Amino acid sequence: MPAAVAIDVTDATFATEVLERSKTIPVVVDFWAPWCGPCRMLGPIIEKVAAENDGKVVLAKLNTDQNPRTAMQFRIQGIPAVKAFKDGRVIAEFTGAYPEPQVRAFFQKVIGAADGGAAAADDLLRRGDVVGAEREYRAILEKSPNDPNAIVGLASILLARGEKAEAQKLLDRAPADRRAKALKHRIFLEEFRQKHAGEDLEGEARRNPRDPRARYRWGVMLAAQERYQEALDELLESVRLDRTFADGAARKAMLAVFDILGLDSPTTREYQRRLSQVLF
Repeated sequence: MPAAVAIDVTDATFATEVLERSKTIPVVVDFWAPWCGPCRMLGPIIEKVAAENDGKVVLAKLNTDQNPRTAMQFRIQGIPAVKAFKDGRVIAEFTGAYPEPQVRAFFQKVIGAADGGAAAADDLLRRGDVVGAEREYRAILEKSPNDPNAIVGLASILLARGEKAEAQKLLDRAPADRRAKALKHRIFLEEFRQKHAGEDLEGEARRNPRDPRARYRWGVMLAAQERYQEALDELLESVRLDRTFADGAARKAMLAVFDILGLDSPTTREYQRRLSQVLF
């Protein structure tokens, strides 16, 4: 399970990390306490399901013993209690240690409610009606400017037309959405490919195998060509040679590739393990 599946929130951070963030992406909050046996049963299940839906929902955990103000505010009378927030309000909830199928169904309900009209726009796009999909996405964003599904959908259309500036502005509205991050990484990679198209980056890396900059530049070019495993090999070697090069540029580039591939990708999991071995 990725380390970042769940975030810990407190009385002090709840408004920002849950209520404000839920205006961009649904946030599911697990209210729990260390002494609670059913909480220990639910915890691994809800984290597993949250990981499966990474990029569509954020999982937050709040210790009710240490944060009684928020627990009282949301009338938590029994734990584990799970509440899903969208646009600063509760849209779904349950109490008790639900089994995995019910937890999975709960997450799908939350994601479906958050998708709203974007699901119809997505369907239009899949059927090739780009004009209709764009119209629907823009209509959604008129009502909900930070809807992550509409942002990602419209940005993908704009990028296909080469309208990178507007796409970039849109994607900046959804900083927590992994799909938006992946699209921003693709913009960077395409710009890198165009800028360095006339350079022999492969030859440079082969002539200077101990140069972290050369290995980094060739790795990024490979990623721009969607040769992701080869790219990760080059970037990992750059980290191994000098992890501090350009403020950790190679490590950051590897994380960008992980975003593009998705955290459930076997390639991502393998190179996360290799990167950890090099760094720690």
